[in-house]
Amino acid sequence: QVQLVESGGGLVQAGGSLRLSCAASGSGFSANAMAWYRQAPGKQREFVAHITSGGGTNYAESVKGRFTISRDNAKNTVYLQMNSLKPEDTAVYYCKAYAAVNYYWGQGTQVTVSS
Repeated sequence: QVQLVESGGGLVQAGGSLRLSCAASGSGFSANAMAWYRQAPGKQREFVAHITSGGGTNYAESVKGRFTISRDNAKNTVYLQMNSLKPEDTAVYYCKAYAAVNYYWGQGTQVTVSS
C-alpha cells in the first residue's frame, strides 16, 4: 500500500513558478516509477511528467522546457518544478505511484495561474 500527499499548489501570476511536492509513505519508494497528471475543470485527467526509478524522465509536449520532474529517494518525495506558468496550466495536479502491478493516486493540489 502506498499513500501519497501532494503539496505546493496555489495561485500564481502568468510567468511565475511553483514547485509541487508529493510525499510517499510505504516501502519501496525508490523502486517505483512516479508521475504527475493534471485535470482542468470539465476536462479529462492528462499526463504531465514521468520519472523512472532510475531517474529517466519524459514530459507532455505542452510542458516540455517549462516543467521539471525530479525525485529524492532519501525523502520518499517526487517534485514538479513548474516555470513560465500559463493560464492553461490551471488544474488540479495529481501524483501517481506505480508499484508492481498496482498504481496509487494522491488527493491532488490546486494550481491556479492568473493572466
